[in-house]
Amino acid sequence: MTGAEFARGARIAVLTAQPLGRPFDYHAPEGGCSTGEFVEVPLGPRKVLGVVWGAGAGDVDAGRLRAVIRVLDAAPMRDEMRLFLERAADYTLTPLPAMLRLATRAPGLGDPPSMRRLYRRGAGGPDRMTSARARVLEVLESYGGLAFTLGELAEQAGVSPSVVKGLIPSGAVLEEDAPRDQPYPRLDPARGGVSLAEDQARAAARLRAGVAGGSYGTTLLKGVTGSGKTEVYLEAVAECLSGGRQALVLLPEIALTAEFLTRVERRFGARPAEWHSGMTMAERRRLWRMVGRGGAQLVVGARSALFLPFRDLGLIVVDEEHDSSYKQEEGVLYNARDMAVLRASLASAQVVLASATPSLESWANAEAGKYTRLDLTSRFGEAGLPEMRAIDMRSETLPASHWISPTLEAAMRARLAAGQQALLFLNRRGYAPVTVCRACGHQIGCAHCDARMVEHRFLKRLVCHQCGETRPMPEACPSCHVEGKLAAVGPGVERLAEETAERFPDARVAVLSSDLFATARALKAQIDAIAAGEADIIIGTQLVAKGHNFPLLTLVGVIDADLGLQGSDLRAAERTFQLMRQVAGRAGRGAQKGLALLQTFQPEHPVIRAILTGDEEGFWRAEAAERRAAGVPPYGRMAGIVISAPEAKAAFDLGTMLARNDGPLRRIGAQVFGPAPAPIARVRGRHRVRLLIKAEKGAPLQVAISDWLAPVKLPAQLRLAVDIDPQSFL
Repeated sequence: MTGAEFARGARIAVLTAQPLGRPFDYHAPEGGCSTGEFVEVPLGPRKVLGVVWGAGAGDVDAGRLRAVIRVLDAAPMRDEMRLFLERAADYTLTPLPAMLRLATRAPGLGDPPSMRRLYRRGAGGPDRMTSARARVLEVLESYGGLAFTLGELAEQAGVSPSVVKGLIPSGAVLEEDAPRDQPYPRLDPARGGVSLAEDQARAAARLRAGVAGGSYGTTLLKGVTGSGKTEVYLEAVAECLSGGRQALVLLPEIALTAEFLTRVERRFGARPAEWHSGMTMAERRRLWRMVGRGGAQLVVGARSALFLPFRDLGLIVVDEEHDSSYKQEEGVLYNARDMAVLRASLASAQVVLASATPSLESWANAEAGKYTRLDLTSRFGEAGLPEMRAIDMRSETLPASHWISPTLEAAMRARLAAGQQALLFLNRRGYAPVTVCRACGHQIGCAHCDARMVEHRFLKRLVCHQCGETRPMPEACPSCHVEGKLAAVGPGVERLAEETAERFPDARVAVLSSDLFATARALKAQIDAIAAGEADIIIGTQLVAKGHNFPLLTLVGVIDADLGLQGSDLRAAERTFQLMRQVAGRAGRGAQKGLALLQTFQPEHPVIRAILTGDEEGFWRAEAAERRAAGVPPYGRMAGIVISAPEAKAAFDLGTMLARNDGPLRRIGAQVFGPAPAPIARVRGRHRVRLLIKAEKGAPLQVAISDWLAPVKLPAQLRLAVDIDPQSFL
């Protein structure tokens, strides 16, 4: 639905994604235009894409205005979407053009409708195989039958276009003409799903009724791991599709997408549309266009899918809603869970927040009656909840530089003897967190960040986990130049893998860590292999906690359950509780009973006790009471200010000036803490200084911050970022 019509020559406001801060006035083109239409406009010497935002402001003489070049062949941006971008910009204190950039992240939006030549895998084989040809075929097969343009396929395979064309005569590659953007296969909501247990059926009926009502509402779907939350909310998706509306399912990890798509295809008879970083540019453009025209009923994607131009969005599901990856930490700083609720409220849509371990924010909103809460208390089918025990490391005898306790080792041997799988979880990537010279004590740090470089022995490189800088592992110490004295201190997954191979020489060991996989497809292949029983022992980081289903896995061993309890992060207890419960939930999802063993030096710690006893409500109540007493989220408001500069003094000077001139913040009763060096004080060569603002729950924080920062004119080398509701304090 679009707004008022503008005749040729009328003054209109056009918002572009260029960093100009606001819409600019233009004359409407030949044939006129409507609010929300995508247009091409002149901006200086360039032609850029924009959206008609309404009537012009009238602050520029009409004779100086330029005319819109043309109206693009794309579904107009709906009033609801424009309002969502404005509200999201106001909440996150982000310039509106930056929000529009999020909503137009697809190439070729201004291209006219046309045919294009695509290349896909054929049934034949090449008459002569070369390494370049093999790479082309590997790319086509790894993308499951997707078609590529010639340029995209050549780039993905790292070959010249002639290599691709050389595979056509043999039938190994098919060349075909197809419309540039086609609708997605229709999903059948009436196709039967799996039989639901009583509590699942009851929850599904409640969700269906909410969607059928056609109004806004948010439901927290809390279910123990393996309780069938996915099958329950797919019933809500079915109701949404039956009513002719569109649905969006957000997932926290690309690696989860493949398994989920298979479940959707089983339920609805066709695969949904995908939106994530693993997509080709051609597919990204197709989805953007089709979603606006109603040619995509269901989208499964990462957090940025929230900014797609849905024609009639009726349902948003945020799976694993507690997951920290829903917070965008660079560029536009937003939390996709919170923005999903905002978007649904404007679109008269339902939101389902699904998790076994909800965020305290969602738990508190359900307690306050803002969200409906539905609980699934038992596992689906024959599976039962795993038994959970602590291993008191104070009473274990463990050799130096070893991390698997005798108790955990014995449990692993028993499970392997029974033909089952064991998982060792460690919340650290790489080989070891610190590499130290035993001659001079030097710790190898990143040249661009105040962070230690982590040895990745499988890659034979040192990696900075802050900026991504890598360098070969040196033979000699960079400081004292003595050879043979560099030693890894502390465990990482690769070091744990070495110890595991020593103790279990006959076992097949698989390591799941995001650093070890160049593509999402390679990671998916490893996950599929583990699920098929091609590994005996799995060693993993947080990646393994996110919804994977390994039927043969019956034992989970947490190497250092105390690690997350260290530090001053206000969410440390909550995150440790969530992570441990999620990881433990990987055990016993098949017919065999699961066991989770937590190695800890603090078995009496309240968080560890809550994890072991399963008293989740008790944990949330205690955590809520502490947060309420401290006046911190979700019972207070916080915002982070990060100032960065090539020189530390410039960042501190600006931070000090802001802290001294905090009148607008004091007027709403807010407190300013800092400036102080960020915990990681230098990233990519820039020094970072933080200020933290704390205010009461109902305080108009964004307005006060805007007034506070309005007089600030940033020098060229300084950057200032505002993070409303910060999740990370690094």
